[in-house]
Amino acid sequence: MNTSQLARRQFNQALLSGAGLAALGLSLPARAQALEMAKIYNGFVAGGTVDAVCRRIAEKMRGSYASNVVVENKTGAGGQIAVTTLKDSPADGSALLLTPASMLTIYPNTYKKLPYKPFEDVTPVSTACYLGFGLAVGPLVPESVKNVKDLLAWFKANPTLANYGSPAAGSMPHLVGALLEKMAGIEMKHVAYRGSAPGIQDVLGGQLAAFSSPIGDSLQYLKSGKLRVLAVSGTKRSSFVPDVPTYAEQGFAELVMREWYGFFLPAKATHQTVQKAFVVIRQAMAQKDMIDGLAQVGLEAQTSTSPEAFAKELRADHDQWSGYVKRVGFTADS
Repeated sequence: MNTSQLARRQFNQALLSGAGLAALGLSLPARAQALEMAKIYNGFVAGGTVDAVCRRIAEKMRGSYASNVVVENKTGAGGQIAVTTLKDSPADGSALLLTPASMLTIYPNTYKKLPYKPFEDVTPVSTACYLGFGLAVGPLVPESVKNVKDLLAWFKANPTLANYGSPAAGSMPHLVGALLEKMAGIEMKHVAYRGSAPGIQDVLGGQLAAFSSPIGDSLQYLKSGKLRVLAVSGTKRSSFVPDVPTYAEQGFAELVMREWYGFFLPAKATHQTVQKAFVVIRQAMAQKDMIDGLAQVGLEAQTSTSPEAFAKELRADHDQWSGYVKRVGFTADS
């Protein structure tokens, strides 16, 4: 270990045992044992936002949580493989999962059978960050279309062009669009993509009218005017696009939703193990360079107040999406 690595470890250990944690109102559990190695599983490819969050926080957790913390991409089945990998892992804290909410809130409501149970096979630790969704349009849609109601009117007048895309069938952005379709009472064709990038390119190229996706996907194209975001899905306007009104402001009160990325441990993890992970994650996510780095890709760093609060949020989101999915009538098995 070189001098800088040793100094960083000593700093982290001091912070986690002293004034730094006191400032956050936190403390590590008594007799918390140091791990030699810990893995953070995620179900998506390197280069995506989930992977980026994993790698940033793994760096922060080295030395304070375990001597080494690595990221393993368990891709496939829309994130299900990563959840299953965690379910079957040791419960000593050496295996964590960072996953978007959908795998645990939407999937149980859209798949008849999953290889895991969201309330029995994993233990909530904390959220890491939140993201809202935006409805973006490109050159296919006239400049006169300024808001969601304008777009719906244009769709009605141009039914062959009334289409929107999302990063995946059954994803939150897809269901936001499907709910909008139900509320508006018009037919809109959904085009499912494998991720946001190809869909955004089709909007930019004029092959697709609109795209529903995380706000961060559109940010780099807004200043040039190549894309226009007509609405965001949060309870309030996004700090990333403060001039864009929410769906609720535009008369669609039910379209108030955002997605979290959250940390989980295996179901049999002890209270002490959960608390140790919670404390270290919360301390890491509170650091300015972490907050600023996530903001660059449209993510708002925000941890839970406790693992118990996160568990309640998970249950509430699951139940909310159960109602939404039934209203839309979507099933992943169809």
